[in-house]
Amino acid sequence: MEPTQAHHEKIAKLTFAAVYPAYLTKVEKKGRTKEELDQVITWLTGFDPQQQQNLIKEKVTFETFFQRATLHPNASLITGMICGYRVEEIDNPLTRQVRYLDKLVDELAKGKKMGKILRTNAS
Repeated sequence: MEPTQAHHEKIAKLTFAAVYPAYLTKVEKKGRTKEELDQVITWLTGFDPQQQQNLIKEKVTFETFFQRATLHPNASLITGMICGYRVEEIDNPLTRQVRYLDKLVDELAKGKKMGKILRTNAS
């Protein structure tokens, strides 16, 4: 499946504030915590929990969110299927970054150990 330009534009315009509650609901339903979700987001983006809350209040789009983020050097180790797409094959950098975040949240909800989610075993 190949994402379209319209798909990329739709993702760019989504706000972090609109998606964060869905992420939180997803992980809490599976017994994980807000703190773990925030830890995963911090690992990927460099935004601490307070910065995340500020970005939610500011209602930044994913485009702005990832422009301001400092992506973790091991982010490229995030691979696999999410939302019908193979993350590592997505050409659009912003869409790939958003899918990185989706994939991490999915792994957290599926009960993976934090070390595996945060790719701490990779060099």
